[in-house]
Amino acid sequence: QVQLKESGGGLVQPGGSLRLSCAASGIIFSMYDMGWYRQTPGKQRELVATITSITSRSRINYADSVKGRFTISRDNAKNTVYLQMNSLKPEDTAVYYCNTKYRTIDYWGQGTQVTVSS
Repeated sequence: QVQLKESGGGLVQPGGSLRLSCAASGIIFSMYDMGWYRQTPGKQRELVATITSITSRSRINYADSVKGRFTISRDNAKNTVYLQMNSLKPEDTAVYYCNTKYRTIDYWGQGTQVTVSS
């Protein structure tokens, strides 16, 4: 059974930083692409960043809105993917979700709330 569990969200002031973590189980973690997405009320879930599997050399992709501020990384020994978020802006406020696709099925974590506000 594939499970993803996010942690690390919270309230932060504009310009601050947060580090999100997503612990995965039920898969051979290193063999699967991982992603972070976010969603605000009334809007579609949007891609934030992705990192491919070890067999695909862990290639990274970012949404234009977070390039230069966010960093995705993975620790295959810990079955965990991270999202380091710096220089946070109010428009980064959202629920952040971890994602992987296993046997054509998308799996999501429960989400973690990030609120950027003074």
